[in-house]
Amino acid sequence: MELDLLHFMIICPLVFLAGFVDAIAGGGGLISLPAYMLAGLPVHMAIATNKLSSSLGTATSCWRYATMGFVNWRLAPGCVIAAFVGSALGANLALLIEDGVFQKAMLAVLPLTALYVLRCQGLASDTDKPRYAFGATLALAVTVAFAMGVYDGMYGPGAGTFLILLLSGFAHLPLKEANGLTKVINLTTNLAALLVFVLNGQVIFLLGLVAGVFNIAGNLAGAACFVQSGAKVGRPLILLVIVMFFARTVWQLMTR
Repeated sequence: MELDLLHFMIICPLVFLAGFVDAIAGGGGLISLPAYMLAGLPVHMAIATNKLSSSLGTATSCWRYATMGFVNWRLAPGCVIAAFVGSALGANLALLIEDGVFQKAMLAVLPLTALYVLRCQGLASDTDKPRYAFGATLALAVTVAFAMGVYDGMYGPGAGTFLILLLSGFAHLPLKEANGLTKVINLTTNLAALLVFVLNGQVIFLLGLVAGVFNIAGNLAGAACFVQSGAKVGRPLILLVIVMFFARTVWQLMTR
């Protein structure tokens, strides 16, 4: 595909914004993927090139959170394996199920998720829930990683947001630790998908690498904001991502 300056002018600022949102609340793909499509890229190339730029940004925020001690390295290896296996399974299941099935399911899931975010006190402050024993925490975190790996491989939008909510609400991880582990899991599923797209020649490397620089900058800015403000900025952005996801899903169903 032949690139011109307009492609970069449309995509790069939006990918920066996506990185900022993704570092705090997950769901950056709800901004970055439409940006590639708005610039006129074919769907498969848009998805593939978005995986390259978002993988660079997610790797950056993952590294940033790790250096600040937000990644629980006792939980991470099991979650990485579970996410990789789940993503591979999900990708195969996606070949058997129509997108419309997932979209209709999201119309029920997303309002319930928003209600949970509004009512969940663990997201309203930095007060941690009582921790489970390590074995129980590991089992719950691995279960979440596998389930969301399947979802990310099968459908994907908002996976980072769901991961944060499940790891904090279901596995009782502190919000900052849940976000750190989310980045590790997201990076795993992104790299697995990116490998498939590279092998099939769908990635526009120049565009993806340049956009990746903007995504890295956005992730660094978002991580810095999250460290300073934590749940105060996290919960509103999670709600914003859910509303965006719901609106996008309704629009897709109306225009099918």
